[in-house]
Amino acid sequence: MKKQTRRLRLIGILLAALLAAAAGVKSQADSATQKLALDIFRQLIEINTTDSVGSTTVAANAMAKRLLDAGFPASDVQVLGPTDRKGNMVARIHGTGEHKPVLFIGHLDVVEARRSDWSTDPFQFIEKDGYYYGRGTNDMKSEDAIMVTTFIHLKKEGYKPDRDLILALTADEEGGKYNGVDWLLKNHRDLIDAEFAINPDGGGVTLENGKPVIFSLDATEKLYADFQLEVTNPGGHSSLPTPDNAIYHLADGLTRIEHYQFPFELNEVTRSFFEKTAEQQTGDTANDMLAILKTPPDPGAIARLSEDPYFNATMRTTCVATRLEAGHANNALPGLAQAIVNCRILPGHSREKVRQTLIRVVNDPKVTIRYMDNRGVLHDTAPDAVALPPVPLRPDVMKPLEESVNKIWPNTPVVPTMATGASDGVYTNAAGMPTYGAGAVAIELGDDRSHGRDERIPVKSYFKGVDFYYVLMKSLAPPK
Repeated sequence: MKKQTRRLRLIGILLAALLAAAAGVKSQADSATQKLALDIFRQLIEINTTDSVGSTTVAANAMAKRLLDAGFPASDVQVLGPTDRKGNMVARIHGTGEHKPVLFIGHLDVVEARRSDWSTDPFQFIEKDGYYYGRGTNDMKSEDAIMVTTFIHLKKEGYKPDRDLILALTADEEGGKYNGVDWLLKNHRDLIDAEFAINPDGGGVTLENGKPVIFSLDATEKLYADFQLEVTNPGGHSSLPTPDNAIYHLADGLTRIEHYQFPFELNEVTRSFFEKTAEQQTGDTANDMLAILKTPPDPGAIARLSEDPYFNATMRTTCVATRLEAGHANNALPGLAQAIVNCRILPGHSREKVRQTLIRVVNDPKVTIRYMDNRGVLHDTAPDAVALPPVPLRPDVMKPLEESVNKIWPNTPVVPTMATGASDGVYTNAAGMPTYGAGAVAIELGDDRSHGRDERIPVKSYFKGVDFYYVLMKSLAPPK
């Protein structure tokens, strides 16, 4: 059985290489490197790194061992963190020092996944029908595996770049009390200090019917915020129902939030995104994208584009209910009802401003709305700070990136975008390291399953991602 499994793996690797050749793009990795990339990917998926029961330390140590076994000196590979379950790995390839280092960041943790929700075991690496399945395949253990593979590839080549390359694989991006990038910046800034950072947890290639149409480069991102809605009352016997039911108050408030739309708004990055994306579209979609750029923007075009969740999230702040809890017994009126509403806030707006908007929209004094920080602590008010402005589109980043994209996905335009979610770039940007979201794995439009059930990525996309980051790292830090 083991021999058969190995044989099937090699067939899969050879198939990916043949697909790349058929697309007219020569693979940058030999078969040994592709096998290594697949083995590392499988290993990471099958290490549970959820906040509830998992450990990023186990994954960090596993990746450190991979690098040490490949010849990295122990002084250049470290695993460190605030607790025994929240370890982070930092590795370095030394360059000539002609320029300041470039930092590559990727989070090791994944969101929770229930086996009952999936058609496969979320913590088993499964290849099926041309896809790799497993929690973290898309967000973002594929990119973690790709970056570790690339570091090993460069080390074995004896590559000497003009600047140090730093890789940080970290904890608690998806939630938890010990965000690894934040912790490293506060406690070991010297290990990850860089001129700029590349974060593959954002941006990347969008496919339409298998054809690459755009490479999104995240140059700004939304502000993340959780709010708790709570209703309390004395409760009582369920045989004596009253209109003052905590669940009904909460449900009415959530329904009002569901139907509320934050105002339409564009910034310099999202305006450029729609302008450039219109060039890749046809028909009504292209016309609508151009119509929202006019002064004043066309309300009908805004409404039609808003029907697409991604376009809608690009044009406005969004808030959505994600968790609900109420009651204590089937035969008792609820004395407590709570919900979590998760918001992704446009740059230029604060969490407190959004909290005040939610209070106005819910319009019920019985519903208390508090801000919940990333440690789960509730606050009566939220921070007033707004998201940082877009990063500068530096020539020493943009030119190598565009050349690398064109080499792997010929004639695919690179378009600066705003991440509709949030990433660890919020910490590196605030620390003075401009951070660019450049994903490695191409995903079909409408098939982004990150955080969802049956998360997956195409087999072909994974190996193209291996090629892309090898080319990109060498382009950002040429040999000397």
